[in-house]
Amino acid sequence: MGLLNRKSTGVRGDKIEKEVAIVNRLGMHARPAAMFVRVASRFRCEVWVEKEGERINGKSIMGLMMLAAGQGSKLIICCEGPDADKAIEEIELLIAGKFNED
Repeated sequence: MGLLNRKSTGVRGDKIEKEVAIVNRLGMHARPAAMFVRVASRFRCEVWVEKEGERINGKSIMGLMMLAAGQGSKLIICCEGPDADKAIEEIELLIAGKFNED
């Protein structure tokens, strides 16, 4: 899980992208997707998730489940807005913590 060296500051706030790997055994099924959205929705920034060129809104449970991100999948998380740094940090901790599953 590393920073993709894409951090910029603009009028709308920070934009941060990180690549993360899904490490929980069952991948991004309904419960982890709901947990992800619950965390992402606490922040004012926009949250986008990309897998193999498909980009979805990180505040959409259906969008996250449609990515079909199984164990080992690589996702690019992009947060843009005033609290992007805090949002990406909490999302990364949630994923690294295996969505409290394992």
